[in-house]
Amino acid sequence: MSRFNAAIFGCDGLRLTPEERAFFRDANPFGFILFARNIDGLEQMRSLTDELRDCVGHHAPVLIDQEGGRVQRMRPPLATQWLPPLEFVQKAHPNAERAMYLRSVITADELRQGGVDANCAPLVDVACDVTHPFLKDRCYASDPDMVARLGRAVADGHLDGGVMPVVKHIPGHGRAEVDSHLDVPRVTAPRAALEQDFAPFRALNDLSMGMTAHLIFEDIDPRPATISPVMMSLIRDEIGFDGLIMTDDISMEALSGTVPERAAAAIAAGCDAVLHCNGTLAERIAVASAIGDMGHASQARAQRVLDTAPERPALDIPALTAELETLI
Repeated sequence: MSRFNAAIFGCDGLRLTPEERAFFRDANPFGFILFARNIDGLEQMRSLTDELRDCVGHHAPVLIDQEGGRVQRMRPPLATQWLPPLEFVQKAHPNAERAMYLRSVITADELRQGGVDANCAPLVDVACDVTHPFLKDRCYASDPDMVARLGRAVADGHLDGGVMPVVKHIPGHGRAEVDSHLDVPRVTAPRAALEQDFAPFRALNDLSMGMTAHLIFEDIDPRPATISPVMMSLIRDEIGFDGLIMTDDISMEALSGTVPERAAAAIAAGCDAVLHCNGTLAERIAVASAIGDMGHASQARAQRVLDTAPERPALDIPALTAELETLI
């Protein structure tokens, strides 16, 4: 069995260039991620996802961000345009858990039609008064128990629809007062108060993949969680998450240093894979070189993801859609 490079890479356009194809073949990244720039129809998506997997020596997961609302890469007519999660949950009350489950099954079926088999959801960050607008309406609720229940419904819906969920943003992004795409959020809450932020991730610690948060928790460690061995140990030992941990996009400005330096720091801290969403091919090559292949534990987690990937089921989407419409 070949080793996976410890990366999940984006690509530039609707089809791979010869240079991208050669790089992916040589590097053998664990997976890939798609964005709007990579989408122009279901047939085109299937051709691209087939091409990506053909480059590597395994059935590489192809990820996407399809939360609904602002963060939705596939849009009509290729996929349902959903309300932002927080608004959807409020509208579906008191049937929010079932509604989020159905929404997730339908989403998963739409993703599989395009060749995508992993979604960066559920987002179980706990909303609060200070949550930055870039995140607030992407959250599910402000009560940790409700967030955990809704997160489980989303995860189960994706799995039942044949798509692997990626829980995010471990260990909790809800207290971020700035946009981590642009700057590093600093959480000043005492350690004891953070238990409610960690609780939904503890409830979902059996999922096979998770994504980090680029936040500094000042009462625990002065480094952003993605590059903090202390925070990674907390995620593994206290939250109990033993699935594959990928970084949030390593090119986000919450992290300092060059992108390859950030990537190497994340792997050194204990992340299993680096998520590189945007950047040049030269930067991807530099990242792959900086992080190298997965270590033994990370390789085992990655293989477990592949071994437990759900099959695409036969679904009665009209019936599921009709049920959802009755709930909201």
